[in-house]
Amino acid sequence: MSKIYVVGIGPGDEEDMTIRAQKALKTCDVIVGYKTYTDLVRNNYPDKEIMESTMRSEVDRCKTCLELAKSGKTVALICSGDSGIYGMASPMLEIAAEDGFDDVEIVPGVTAALSGSAVLGAAVGHDLCTVSLSDLLTPWDRIEERLRCAARGDFCIAIYNPGSKKRAEHLNRACLVLLETIPADRPCGIVRNIGREDTEVRLCTLGELADETVDMFTTVFIGNSTTYVNKNRLITPRGYKLQ
Repeated sequence: MSKIYVVGIGPGDEEDMTIRAQKALKTCDVIVGYKTYTDLVRNNYPDKEIMESTMRSEVDRCKTCLELAKSGKTVALICSGDSGIYGMASPMLEIAAEDGFDDVEIVPGVTAALSGSAVLGAAVGHDLCTVSLSDLLTPWDRIEERLRCAARGDFCIAIYNPGSKKRAEHLNRACLVLLETIPADRPCGIVRNIGREDTEVRLCTLGELADETVDMFTTVFIGNSTTYVNKNRLITPRGYKLQ
């Protein structure tokens, strides 16, 4: 029976992939995804047909999945991290709905805000906002307003897509917005290639963060007013009385 799974594969290491996600990949006939993500699962599912595509072909990728499913195949459309948070769940559901195709199952995964926080220690220990700095689909003025709201609300902030070759200045611009409200000595963390062999971790302050070099494989964490560093771990307390 034809079906589409939209699968969050987590940060990249199979140990961080949920059992439900692994089951969906074992069940499917075809795995579809951005090449960087299909490369992460290819060796573990050698019997599956793999269809890969480049970045910015998300709509075409969903349409390919729909056509494969309508031809009778079970398809897994994979996303890094979670299938919903900056993932492919919403476009796949929208495109399937337009065609009247209902058998789409969304399989959640461990998003970078959670896996990166664990690498750092407990960077996200309380209320959290996630903000993407990619302005391909969201106007920059809206991104700035969301950053201001997160800062005023004293949220822990996880920043996705903080930079690329074409957006090298975006993190610097975001830091200037946050510094309108947040003091420059606020603890921050940077994690690149979460859950992979070449994971990189750095701690800094918000004032220092503006000068850091980051890319699309990096997630940036800004603590709230209670966040502190202890033995190279970023800790945001829940608020329990420990004594």
